[in-house]
Amino acid sequence: MASKAIAGVPQSFSASGKWAMTHELTISGNIVDVCNQRIFPGSLVVRDGRIAAVHEEHTTQRTYLLPGFVDAHVHIESSMLPPAEFARAAVRHGTVATVSDPHEIANVLGVPGIQFMLDDSARSPCKIAFGAPSCVPATPFETAGAALELAEIDALLALPDVRCLSEMMNYPAVIQRDPRVMAFLAAARRHGKPVDGHAPGIRGEALRAYIDAGITTDHEVTTLEEARERIALGMCVLIREGSAARDSAELLPLIAESPAACMFCSDDLHPDDLLRGHIDRQVRAACRQGIDVMRVLRCACVNPVRHYGLDVGLLRPGDAADFIEVNNLEAFQVLSTYLGGQCVARDGESLLPHMPIAPINAFAAHPCAPSDFAVTPAGSRMRVITVADRQLLTGMDCRLPVVRGGHAVADSRRDLLKVVVINRYRPAPPAVGFVAGIGLRRGAFASSVAHDSHNIVAVGASEGALCAAVNAVIAMRGGLAVADGHRVETLPLPLAGLMSDDAYPVVARRYAELDGRVKALGSALQAPFMTLSFLALLVIPRLKIGDRGLFDGETFSPVNLFHEDGHHACTHE
Repeated sequence: MASKAIAGVPQSFSASGKWAMTHELTISGNIVDVCNQRIFPGSLVVRDGRIAAVHEEHTTQRTYLLPGFVDAHVHIESSMLPPAEFARAAVRHGTVATVSDPHEIANVLGVPGIQFMLDDSARSPCKIAFGAPSCVPATPFETAGAALELAEIDALLALPDVRCLSEMMNYPAVIQRDPRVMAFLAAARRHGKPVDGHAPGIRGEALRAYIDAGITTDHEVTTLEEARERIALGMCVLIREGSAARDSAELLPLIAESPAACMFCSDDLHPDDLLRGHIDRQVRAACRQGIDVMRVLRCACVNPVRHYGLDVGLLRPGDAADFIEVNNLEAFQVLSTYLGGQCVARDGESLLPHMPIAPINAFAAHPCAPSDFAVTPAGSRMRVITVADRQLLTGMDCRLPVVRGGHAVADSRRDLLKVVVINRYRPAPPAVGFVAGIGLRRGAFASSVAHDSHNIVAVGASEGALCAAVNAVIAMRGGLAVADGHRVETLPLPLAGLMSDDAYPVVARRYAELDGRVKALGSALQAPFMTLSFLALLVIPRLKIGDRGLFDGETFSPVNLFHEDGHHACTHE
């Protein structure tokens, strides 16, 4: 990865606006040599941004020096922060590098959106590598803002900071050896770059066919059985702990069993969670389970660097001077973070500056009226999306509609709410469905963060509240909104309708306030906005909703809201 200059001036910045390279620095501590599985007191000599020497000494040291943490798969946009601002928050937790999939902004803006992410990441010393998004649009069954074809993927893979072909979500096409998808995989092979996977629930011969196509990782694993099967077939498992999907508790035993085949990732992390922790939380959790610390650090520090070929230091002579200082190997309290020999965070405070950024966007939705969300019953029973806390997977239930005035309406007493998706890229009628498990007693909340095409998604207990929340998002040209009676609270996201241009503490605080408002309306979900955003992710089973209507992720096909014969076609009520 190329070294990066930063435009800005406080702390470790020169008057010219370039990242100031320390000529020479010596730092002492207990050195954690993860590559050779040794811990010894000593000192690091840093010269011109790299480790010039590692000296073993017979001294007593209190703190520990170790390689920095790497997030092996993250959508930075989900933090609602652009890359340089994400890095400001992440370095506080010992993160020195990420492998980032710009899939979200690519679905909104295509290659210009990816270039925006590359350019902004170059303003940070954090080692932010990217993948070439493999599925833009994610499916042909929804409206996205862009499409990436082979020529664009090939050009992206040729860039030095693009280290992989990002998660191949169209697993049916891979299994069926679709020529277009196979051409993308061949391009990654030509450039010598790995292919990340996305195969929720795929097992047996289908999984073998997926892996045999050249897929090397999967972060959608939720059970040990799935994980062990993947590892046995030569795949790496990325253990995920994000804002909505939290798989660490189930998957941590893998680290003791197969440390060479595991990495840590967050996938999607909202700003309030990023404020509280990052990969450091997963490291602490694994060590609390009694897993050998060297195995844990191999997953957190070494495996991603080797798998993706990152120019990230591992405390060896000649390496980039990217490392962290922690208080001990139990609490892993990050005392300081170094990148290229410069201290970028100390005692929980980032030393990187907040930098202004110009907005970039694509937004053409028109305001809605409550009548736009009316549903006329077309059968005896209707399909209902069911959600579970901390899960991206949804279920499908069938229920009798509540009909008033000839229309099927929400009924908060039965936890039956309306969910709508509105095309953000051109004026179009909304798609309307029903969802159970959100828990609102009144009001509505809406977001332009709606994986993967990032149309507007909203859930509400009434058409009026839905309209207020949706129109607030439209008025901002992207953002989050919570409507309760005449009160509407918002968080604008002027960067592609996905990210804020404010500093991370401001974004985290405002997001937490809106999260609290949704919970005050009745939702018991831990991360309601994250759950909301994934209601539109068609490639995750089972029932989802896009701007064109309901979609069954198991059959990978659109379905109607109503069944003509609900008793035979659906599950239980």
